[in-house]
Amino acid sequence: MTLDRNNSIILAVGIALGGLLAGHGVVRAKAAERYVTVKGVAEREAVADLAIWPLRIVAAEDDLGRANSDLQSSVTRIKRFLARHGVDTTQITLQDFAVRDKQAQEYGGQIGGPRYLITQTVLVRSTQPEVVAAASQRVAELVNEGVVLSSGEQYGNGGPTFVFTGLNALKPEMIAQATARAREAAQQFAEDAGSSLGGIRQANQGYFEILPRDQAMGIGEASQVKKTIRVVATVEYLLK
Repeated sequence: MTLDRNNSIILAVGIALGGLLAGHGVVRAKAAERYVTVKGVAEREAVADLAIWPLRIVAAEDDLGRANSDLQSSVTRIKRFLARHGVDTTQITLQDFAVRDKQAQEYGGQIGGPRYLITQTVLVRSTQPEVVAAASQRVAELVNEGVVLSSGEQYGNGGPTFVFTGLNALKPEMIAQATARAREAAQQFAEDAGSSLGGIRQANQGYFEILPRDQAMGIGEASQVKKTIRVVATVEYLLK
């Protein structure tokens, strides 16, 4: 009986100690949950370093040879136009040459208009976006010279696309800046709450956005030479 009674006492003490330790464990877990989530934003203005400008030309004639001759003349006029406005023509490529015979359509010939339609794209690639942007404002000169331009579905409205390729070089400094701003916000929150700031519980640098510098309805960043680079860092800080 004495042995059983002693075992019961030991078991009761063990349960009590276990409950006490478990209680401390809950307190520690709850204390670890005291944290604040903040966001830090870093922005930088950047200038595009690459311009891509597709000029889709069209020639229509009843005679295939004349249609092709007209098309080649348009290519020559475009090259002269670009050179006249300071665009380097050495990186120009010709793409998407296509001939359409309206009388050879699968479901019978179409009535009216020239029989042959030839299309081709003069693709301008330049590391001088500002020069290309200026030239694109004078594109009406080509129309005055008899060049028939078509926007086409593949290249949208046919205007230049301006690309910024230096994002990787900006990432480290911008992430550091966004993280520093997040910490400033967390520090202010901790002071307002009567706490002190602890270490980082969790961090997410977010993702980089390339935005148009002039943000307005219908304006995309690809159509602007100057852009805004933005990154948002989300950081959770422990509170003491």
